[in-house]
Amino acid sequence: MERPDVVAVLQTLLRFDTTNRGPGDAEGERSAALWIRDRLVEAGYAPVVLAREDAPARTNVVVRVEGTEPGLERVLVHAHLDVVPAEPDQWSFDPFGGEVLDGYVTGRGAMDMKDMCAMTLAVLLDWAATGQRPRRDVVVAFVADEETDGAYGAQWLVDHHPGLFAGVAVGIGESGGVVEEHPGVGGEPVRLARIAAGERGTLHLRLTATGTSGHGSRPSEGGAVQALVDALHRIGHHRWPLHVSAVVRAELEQTATALGVPYDLSTDDGVLRTIEALGDAAGAAVFTVRASTTPTVVRAGYKVNVIPGVAEAEVDVRCPVGFEDELLATLPGLIGDAVTFEHIVREPSVEAPVDGAWFDAMAAAIRREDPLAVVVPGCLGGGTDAKAFSGLGISCYGFAPAGLDPDGRRRSGMHGIDERVPVASLEGGRRILADFLTTV
Repeated sequence: MERPDVVAVLQTLLRFDTTNRGPGDAEGERSAALWIRDRLVEAGYAPVVLAREDAPARTNVVVRVEGTEPGLERVLVHAHLDVVPAEPDQWSFDPFGGEVLDGYVTGRGAMDMKDMCAMTLAVLLDWAATGQRPRRDVVVAFVADEETDGAYGAQWLVDHHPGLFAGVAVGIGESGGVVEEHPGVGGEPVRLARIAAGERGTLHLRLTATGTSGHGSRPSEGGAVQALVDALHRIGHHRWPLHVSAVVRAELEQTATALGVPYDLSTDDGVLRTIEALGDAAGAAVFTVRASTTPTVVRAGYKVNVIPGVAEAEVDVRCPVGFEDELLATLPGLIGDAVTFEHIVREPSVEAPVDGAWFDAMAAAIRREDPLAVVVPGCLGGGTDAKAFSGLGISCYGFAPAGLDPDGRRRSGMHGIDERVPVASLEGGRRILADFLTTV
């Protein structure tokens, strides 16, 4: 069997339009999933294809690779096949062309996260071609629907097929393990790689205000729109207090030490000054040190001269690790008595150890590829499928590695325009991933 080219694998995956526009709408996922299934079957694996009965196109592929020491705890690799929408008229190239241009592999999903899908599939196919096997059983899940809420993907698998993940102790997924250069004190470049060991919780809200309908020229007290606007103003402008979780504290301390930047995390002002001094190297820390409540959707009315009786809004709520009780206690007062609310998404924050054998194994794999890399923990401001898998008691990390491009190219365009990953970074990431999965 011919050994796989990770670039060619990624190019093929990018040419499947797996755009996720909302619940039930990502028809291209099935074609991509079946292509992966066929490659695995050709290599001698026994993947299973799973989808909800009411949405057969929202397809997931799960495969287990037996290790040489079956008594060891298992490792999960999860990667999602769906992508966010692209606006082709804003791009410099075809979002679904999968072209290699100027040293980059280009297309929607190149870094979120078909690169991880490609690296993982390439590792599995390479094992089949060479006869190599990992020490531990490795469970791989190529999933649907991460870009919405996992109701057709990871969360559905966890709820309805938990046995597929029996014996799994640790899981790796998107957003971490990327080697990048940042200027240290004196301007000397420092190679940093951040492994995500935490994620803010997601507690999205739907607010509903009701009132008396009427003519727009005859306003009265208690209108639904006015009540909703008042609540959105309070919640949107609320300045949440700083809350520095253990994983974020470790991230800031270790990043500052690596770059030689003085830091002070003993006061709120010191934390904010430290984040500012770190610049780009602070990652998402400016968001992960406090909660956020951001109004994003508003619905009311149908005609300018009619006062509507109902007004609704949705609010994106994110919560730092360890802050959920305080956030939940504060929300009712901000929203007020004139508006009712409910959680439309409630996913707890994720936290995994930064001083254990799993983290150390990931860090070691990065350093074997790049001995100059300094590995630090990190925390994500948003969310991934780790929230679903952590519900099974799995320690989840953001570890979708990428090597350093020798010519200074960087990954870019995630959820934006001209998404792309350097070829050299992709190939380095595949080597790091293979090293970790083979040796952990």
